[in-house]
Amino acid sequence: MIQKILLVCAVCGLFAPLQSASAANELNVVVILDNSGSMNQAMNRGGTRIVAAKQAMWRVLSQAPEDAQIGVVLLNPVRNKKWAVPLGPVEPSVAQEAVESLKAAGNTPLGATMKEAADALLELRDKQKYGTYKLLIISDGEATDRALVEQYLPQIQARGILVDVIGVAMGQQHSLATRTATYRNADDPASLEKAISQVVLGESSTDTDDNTGQSDFDLLASVPSEVAAVSLEALTTPHNEPIGVFSGDSVTGLPNTYQPPQPANAPNNGSNRGGGPGFGTFLMIGFVIVILFRVFASIVKAR
Repeated sequence: MIQKILLVCAVCGLFAPLQSASAANELNVVVILDNSGSMNQAMNRGGTRIVAAKQAMWRVLSQAPEDAQIGVVLLNPVRNKKWAVPLGPVEPSVAQEAVESLKAAGNTPLGATMKEAADALLELRDKQKYGTYKLLIISDGEATDRALVEQYLPQIQARGILVDVIGVAMGQQHSLATRTATYRNADDPASLEKAISQVVLGESSTDTDDNTGQSDFDLLASVPSEVAAVSLEALTTPHNEPIGVFSGDSVTGLPNTYQPPQPANAPNNGSNRGGGPGFGTFLMIGFVIVILFRVFASIVKAR
């Protein structure tokens, strides 16, 4: 659906800034590396999981493009540091020393670390505006703070951050396998390096092959104006607030952790959020887009 609305916006010329962002294609990735105690277990074809992860991580970092910004955050601090590699351009000598010193010990606080990693990406996006933002989780087990994973995952995805998961020598798929952009199994060092390389250096997205027998115009002509308006709002006003602090964050079974303060004597009618355009404005834009699209669809069919 989002891809379809992007197409309409491109046709109408309403998304020049977004097109510039796509052209920039800057890669920004935070890797969450599981260094819990279970990563000391052996992998197929020799070596432990943590050693294989370290070797694969270093090889991928050494091949990172100069304009890429990559960070590696750990589930458990090593030498009082959670960020083995701070988010930014990769400095080979610094990154190699940091990766080689990694050790595996502790639990799997994935949820809390997901928030920390996503917040770093959101802060970066707020500064540079454009680019691709990914969160790669490399883990050999389930989180010990599953409630936080359930709380934060939808909020991270709602902010437009791609989440990818690599299951390291797991007997079954990770519980996040069907809920993220991609999921890969890695049962030996070679497949682990390949999986990390595909996500960090390659493309990460869901299947974009639309074999529906309908043209994009036909598919978009039936998009309700309300849906177009909501989608347009999400695309034109990306929210870079830290996870859990945006008033629109939805939490299943848990209360929102933050509500933004309201100015004194300000009316609270829900028509304007954060001083930006209200829902009615986006509804009107969405309606105009659908009408314009149907005109284009008619022209295409006539041809």
